[in-house]
Amino acid sequence: MIEEVAERLGRTETIFATAITGLSVTDGNDLRGRLRDASAQMSVVKNTLARRAVNQTHREGLLEHLTGPSALVWVDGDPAQAAKALAGFAKEHGEAVTIKGGLIGSALLSASDVNRLATLPSREQLLGQLAGTLQAPISNLASGMSNMISGLARSLAALRDQRADEQPQSA
Repeated sequence: MIEEVAERLGRTETIFATAITGLSVTDGNDLRGRLRDASAQMSVVKNTLARRAVNQTHREGLLEHLTGPSALVWVDGDPAQAAKALAGFAKEHGEAVTIKGGLIGSALLSASDVNRLATLPSREQLLGQLAGTLQAPISNLASGMSNMISGLARSLAALRDQRADEQPQSA
């Protein structure tokens, strides 16, 4: 079991630690399903085994979160989506689920850091915002050039009409 947890700690970039007490089987399955939808998995691990695994992988920042009843959330996808799923479930179920903190790489996260991460837009939303921000100047330039060309065409048409009116009419 220690080797399995150590292997997972070594390959997983983002890990959240939680305390889960008094959840029904149905609620536990609901939480696992939400986490699965966010490309994350949860496993309940004895603290003594988890501490040994942490010491093997040199991710000691996680040790401070391994007190009391603990479950580890292994995030394979977007950390913000997994944090949203976990924080939303914790909000719905009160004291049954408590976010303790976690790690992203070697950066230690407090419970408030994980909750702040849950308020961030998803990676796809951020990429969409970036694309919109990058597209705006190009769209404005194209619109401005189109307006300039249209204005030039109207001016040339008006000049042509004016010159046509100025030419003497032959009878």
